[in-house]
Amino acid sequence: MVENIKSQMRKGILEYCILSIINRQEVYTSDILEALRQADLLVVEGTLYPLLSRLKNNGLLKYRWQESTDGPPRKYFTLTAEGEEMLAALNQEWSAINKAVGRLKK
Repeated sequence: MVENIKSQMRKGILEYCILSIINRQEVYTSDILEALRQADLLVVEGTLYPLLSRLKNNGLLKYRWQESTDGPPRKYFTLTAEGEEMLAALNQEWSAINKAVGRLKK
């Protein structure tokens, strides 16, 4: 039961974390995976690609192709203006949730 709750909590914040990572700078998929790994939010590529597609289809991300000397061209992601607005709203919501949970834990 605990693992299920932990999994649901992680899924609930994954999109927020991805938007936060992409907001820092233009990134390639492996950059996103590495940032999540460093934050101890382990995500497999099979989970990340559908999320990126959904965020792009919702107008929150855009990408550009860049040729690679190591293989096929790579997609580099950035936030759209809509993505920046969504991230700002999520930042406010995260702050409110964090404060509320902090008050409940006291």
